[in-house]
Amino acid sequence: MKDKKKVLLLGPAHPFRGGIADTQNYLAQNLNALGHETYLYTFTTQYPKLLFPGKTQFSEEKAPDRLTIKRKIHSFNPLNWIEVARSINRLKPDYVIFRYWTPYLAPCWYGIAQKINKTIKKIGLVDNWIPHETKFWDKTLTRMFSGQMDGFASLSAAVGDQISSDKHHLPIWKGFHPIADNLPTAITQEKARKLLSWPQDKKIVLFFGLIRKYKGLDLLIEAFSQSPLNDSGVILAIVGEAYEPSEKYTQLIQKYKLSERVICDFNYANTQKANLVFCASDVIAQTYVSATQSGVTPLAYHYKTPLLVSDLPGLKTPILEDHTGMVTKIDPKKIAESIQIILRDEMRSNFQESFQKVEKKYSWKSFGQSLMDFMGNLQ
Repeated sequence: MKDKKKVLLLGPAHPFRGGIADTQNYLAQNLNALGHETYLYTFTTQYPKLLFPGKTQFSEEKAPDRLTIKRKIHSFNPLNWIEVARSINRLKPDYVIFRYWTPYLAPCWYGIAQKINKTIKKIGLVDNWIPHETKFWDKTLTRMFSGQMDGFASLSAAVGDQISSDKHHLPIWKGFHPIADNLPTAITQEKARKLLSWPQDKKIVLFFGLIRKYKGLDLLIEAFSQSPLNDSGVILAIVGEAYEPSEKYTQLIQKYKLSERVICDFNYANTQKANLVFCASDVIAQTYVSATQSGVTPLAYHYKTPLLVSDLPGLKTPILEDHTGMVTKIDPKKIAESIQIILRDEMRSNFQESFQKVEKKYSWKSFGQSLMDFMGNLQ
């Protein structure tokens, strides 16, 4: 291509697991497909073991095809940051994209960015501008990071708006969270439930992903004890690793006498497991208390499973625009009423038509091209 660029992505990538690592891999693959020369630098050490709440930081899945991934970054070793910056200067990329989702990384990204040659454009690709669980030092760290950037990109308009409202005058591209184009093909609900040993004759609501306080799983569990769900026979399936004590939720299930109506699988779900549980479910519930976007949404779009989301800008905007689900107030009684409505058969057929219409709207190819256009216009 005429305008081939060299792009370096900094952040988690294989062998690290999780939604951010997956999207780094997808972005690199799609930038390569657009004809650019793309590299990924990931961590040698991302978090100290004492600070990581999960069972492991690493994926058991095979490395993505045709990617140049190098483990170079130690997130809390300043001497390493100097060497990483030297390596970047030797590589001479046109753009370096710093993935930013936590103030914890601000010193590391600052330490690397300030030593990169001024001719290299530095872009912050931001998942979270304001952390879900805030600390008094967050704003100071984020300002440290942002002071080194030439521009920002986001995966939702809500995050872009947060950056704008923080008195930033740098260019901001307010993007979207793309749908991965290499996920397993959907299978029938009957087959998925058979493989999971889930009941065939019940409506099933799925809570999926890492379990953290801000995601409101406690509200969802309580909703199943409220009318009209309390005697409906609807099943709640919880699938995801708990980043807080799982007993908090099992005790709630016992308190509301829901043991026979809740399936608990407190294990990290890989790509194949996600395929099964999304296909097996009737609705995906995101009863979050705080959110600016979610990687669960594009998964639901891929598997054409309707979403029930909290009344938060970062969650509800695509749902309302695309007519792919419903919005609920953050209240157990309202959640229960909304689940009863969204599970109606006539609602499901309407949602399926909507999913078909937006299938190409959230492609990684479109995201990659728009991001390159944005970076190309930076002064």
